[in-house]
Amino acid sequence: MSITLENKQGLIAGDGTLPVKMAQYAKENGFEVVCISLAKDNLRDLKKYCSKVYSCHPGEVDRIESILKEEGVKQLTFLGKVHKKVLLQLHKFDKRAIDLIKEASRLNDDQVMLMIVEELAKIGVEVLDQTIFIKNLMIPAGVLGVHKPTPEQMEDVNYGFWLAKEMGKIDVGQSVVIKDKMIMAVEAIEGTDVCIKRGAKLAKEGAVVVKVAKPKQDKRFDIPAIGMRTLRTMSHKHASLIAVEANETIIVDQEKVVKYADEHNIVIMAV
Repeated sequence: MSITLENKQGLIAGDGTLPVKMAQYAKENGFEVVCISLAKDNLRDLKKYCSKVYSCHPGEVDRIESILKEEGVKQLTFLGKVHKKVLLQLHKFDKRAIDLIKEASRLNDDQVMLMIVEELAKIGVEVLDQTIFIKNLMIPAGVLGVHKPTPEQMEDVNYGFWLAKEMGKIDVGQSVVIKDKMIMAVEAIEGTDVCIKRGAKLAKEGAVVVKVAKPKQDKRFDIPAIGMRTLRTMSHKHASLIAVEANETIIVDQEKVVKYADEHNIVIMAV
């Protein structure tokens, strides 16, 4: 189904480079981007490419909706990491947000995001596929660097891929850490990088990290992505390989990521 894109695009940005890339590519293609930033680490870069940048807490639902209405935003994209731990800090949430949380039967990723999508639809705002402006960052199958996986590592990759898909079915997380066909860690609320730290510490060295899309991935949110932060975490914890799902995963700053993997003896591949 083709979508007619509005000239003014909304961006709800978490931390990291990905929201900045979206804003940059959108601006380069003639779109105006209005950003609601839920993080602080990329504010300066977002301001280079967005006509306006508003800083909000994820729990300021009424304020976020007011901004979208005032700006006349009809389409928006969610990109960047918003740590799920904010759901444990409800003192910063407005009454509307708390009421929505109370109504939810569970607070897993998909449930929370679908609830937000429904609320935005009520004010005439459509949430777009996250990849519309950044399809060039999606990775095809293959080994990306100079280091190749061993047969033993491929056994762990295949096991990890299956396990991550099973975890995705019940919306637990997208990443797992494997060593010698044993499960070291499964991603939960902490996120990929902390999952890697936990699993690689147990493995001591040679951990294999696998990150995949959910079997019924909603492309409006939570598209799997890795970047320099993930590779640095792996290097510091002596993990040896990361496998992502081909054509379903975004690699931010691919040249830097592959160069870093090559220099630190890490296998990086898409399967």
